[in-house]
Amino acid sequence: MLRIDVLTLFPGLIEGAFRESMLGKAQENRLIQIQCHNLRRWAPGRHRVTDEPPYGGGPGMVMKIEPISGAIDELRTEETYTILMGPAGRRFDQEHARRLTNKAHLILVCGHYEGVDHRVAEHLVDEELSIGDYILTNGAIAAAVVVDAVCRLVPGVLGSGESAGEESFSHDLLEYPQYTRPAEFAGWRVPDILLSGNHEGIRQWRREQALKMTRERRPDLLGDSEKM
Repeated sequence: MLRIDVLTLFPGLIEGAFRESMLGKAQENRLIQIQCHNLRRWAPGRHRVTDEPPYGGGPGMVMKIEPISGAIDELRTEETYTILMGPAGRRFDQEHARRLTNKAHLILVCGHYEGVDHRVAEHLVDEELSIGDYILTNGAIAAAVVVDAVCRLVPGVLGSGESAGEESFSHDLLEYPQYTRPAEFAGWRVPDILLSGNHEGIRQWRREQALKMTRERRPDLLGDSEKM
C-alpha cells in the first residue's frame, strides 16, 4: 500500500478531494493511504508561529524550518521519500509520476507565503517539484495534483489495467478523440470507422488521430520523425 503524508498549513483545502471518487474508493480498499497534516501542530511556542520575515529584508513572510523539520522527523520511516512543492523544482510529468509509484511512502511539503526557509530544500527533502510555470495561492494545490497523478497509477486504483495506459502522455502522445451514444447529435456524427466493427481499422484511426492532435497541440512531445 502506498502511503502519502501531505504537510500544509491548509489541510482543509485538499482533504475533500482525496475522499471523493477513485481516490476515496482506493483508500477504502486499502490500496493507498493519504493523510493531510497541519504544520502548526509542530510549530514551537504558545502561538504556533509558522512564518517569519526573511533575513535581509524584503516583502512577505517565509515559512520557518522548525515545524517542517519536526513533522518530517515524526513521520519519516526508512522507506520515506520527501518532496518539497516549489517553483524552483523539477517540472513534474507523467514519467515522474510513474517513478513515484515505486516509493512506499511519500511526504509532500507544501510551501506558502513568499517561500520556505531554503534549508528545507538543502537538508530535509529528497527533491523539489514544480507542476508548472505559474503562481498558485499555495503549495497544497500543487501537492493535490501530484497525489492524484501518482495514486491513479497504483495497480487497482482505476479498476482497469488498461485505463491508465491509454490516456494522454502515457505513450508521449495526446489521447485520441473519444465518442459515445448517440451516433448523431444536432447533425454531428461520430466517425464512421468507430461504428464499423473493424477493430484493426479503429486501432489505426486512433493512432493517426493521436498523432494529428499531438502535432497540432503539443509538438514538443514528438520526435523529429513524427513531427512531419
